[in-house]
Amino acid sequence: MNYFIQAENITRAYEDKVALDNFSIQIPKGSIYGILGPNGAGKTTFIRILNQITKPDSGKLYFNGEPLQPKHIAEIGYMPEERGLYKNMKIGEQALYLAQLKGMKKSEAKSKLEYWFDKLSIEKWWNKKLSELSKGMAQKIQFIVTVLHDPKLLIFDEPFSGFDPVNANIIRDEILELKQKGTTILFSSHRMESVEELCDYAALINNSKKILDGSLKNIRNRFKKNKFNISLTETSENEIKSLINEQEINNLTFSDGIYNFSIQIPTDKNSNAIINELSKKGTIISFFEEIPSMNEIFINAVNSK
Repeated sequence: MNYFIQAENITRAYEDKVALDNFSIQIPKGSIYGILGPNGAGKTTFIRILNQITKPDSGKLYFNGEPLQPKHIAEIGYMPEERGLYKNMKIGEQALYLAQLKGMKKSEAKSKLEYWFDKLSIEKWWNKKLSELSKGMAQKIQFIVTVLHDPKLLIFDEPFSGFDPVNANIIRDEILELKQKGTTILFSSHRMESVEELCDYAALINNSKKILDGSLKNIRNRFKKNKFNISLTETSENEIKSLINEQEINNLTFSDGIYNFSIQIPTDKNSNAIINELSKKGTIISFFEEIPSMNEIFINAVNSK
């Protein structure tokens, strides 16, 4: 696999506190990768190291196949949770200024800003001051400033903070479009529903250590318990209990002629065999395996450490 970011045994301590302890991850090129963890786990420290705000005490970090160097800063777009725009400066003026700090020519920056202002329907904001906007409006400006120079790596720290549902969906769609264009995206959030919706891969950090990582599909499958939810009609409770045999039936309910229940199938028994048995005793309306959510996995993994 072609990795855009490779971190190998990154360790960083502040006085008597270890912020990252032998932290290693591999972020595939063109993917959305979630860095998850409770407050103080080490997420921000890793992001600061990537942005070269601070340095690791030990370990190696590779950026698109090269050791991380100062030149790579121009290829990174970073939207921190605590936004950094000037409140009393006109929006268009400061966006142009920040774009030029990233190495863009003024004419190129103005053209791209006009494109983004039009795309996000904020053309009338150019001469407004940030202090005149709501938090959600200001977030749109921060997003534009972050992506304007077409960075190869985008880092979003709680990107939906302050957005109402409509604007959160707009920014989500823009993030997905940037991914489709080949941008690699690092995504840090406490909103597990956003992680499930956007991320291809994730790593969970707790107490400075990585405790799990991989594709979201593999992580969720790793934590499943072979538990199935079933809806069955044209049968009876006694038929169901005799059919399942030794299996414990959970949450058995009956409504409008349909029995709903869940069962735990032993790992040595094939779910297809259960389906065949059920179909002989009634009509199967639904039969699906419970896959734990990332929120469940997050809570269980953190509490078990």
